[in-house]
Amino acid sequence: MKDNFIETYKVTAPITLKDVETKVVIKKSDKKLNKIREDLGKLQDTMYAHDKYSVLVCLQGMDTAGKDSLIREVFKEFNVRGVVVHSFKVPTELELGHDFLWRHYIALPEHGKFGVFNRTHYENVLVTRVHPEYILNENLPTVNSVEDVNEAFWDSRFEQINNFEKHIASNGTIIFKFFLNLSKEEQKYRLLRRLEKQEKNWKFSAGDLKERQLWDQYQNCYEDVLNRTSKPHAPWYIIPADDKDTSRYIVAKIMYDTLIKYTDIEEPELDDKIKANLELYKEQLINE
Repeated sequence: MKDNFIETYKVTAPITLKDVETKVVIKKSDKKLNKIREDLGKLQDTMYAHDKYSVLVCLQGMDTAGKDSLIREVFKEFNVRGVVVHSFKVPTELELGHDFLWRHYIALPEHGKFGVFNRTHYENVLVTRVHPEYILNENLPTVNSVEDVNEAFWDSRFEQINNFEKHIASNGTIIFKFFLNLSKEEQKYRLLRRLEKQEKNWKFSAGDLKERQLWDQYQNCYEDVLNRTSKPHAPWYIIPADDKDTSRYIVAKIMYDTLIKYTDIEEPELDDKIKANLELYKEQLINE
């Protein structure tokens, strides 16, 4: 397989999720990842010096899809100052006192940095769509009961998310959205592994099994998300996630191949005066 993944995995037309593959195995993908993550780390250093673009990486997927380990492996060669990871859990009381996008706005990466959202603003049209009663916790003036959480409500929320991404993209944020497409069979294997291996027991939650029973509902919601919010400025990529090494490599390669197209990203040149006196500055240091 040719390692050119942008068009292969980008959502550019309506998709039916059950027809999309969940397993691809690329030989030596772990070794290929070693090289590409080094290149990404160097590129981020340049972006930090350039100080005009930020990068937002959004990761979504069912439980056990491999989001945590992907973050660990893909960003291993980054300078710690250059990447910030946010794991969004159940909204706190403070967060519920604001609009649903507020906690994501304040977590956006500054110019020159990467921000990784481990679960994202899309939880607000995924988990809440499967469990619409959660919307009542937001205490919205237009929602007094679950009956008010209707299709018009979701249409509005999708529009708000699309506007949010359009706004930050137009202000210099490069957006990557990755859906880690895991099969139900592979999830079963990974959940069993959590139960069987003592060192992984802490990852298991009985709630995982309850949510697994809602698998088809979640898949329908993901399909709707992918079809309604994949835009040229904020595309979705559906990443086959049954093989972790391959999924990590594909994600890293898509990011790198996209970012190197920004030919204006380069380290700033030294001030002419400083450049002209480099030897003088060296001499001063040597002779001090």
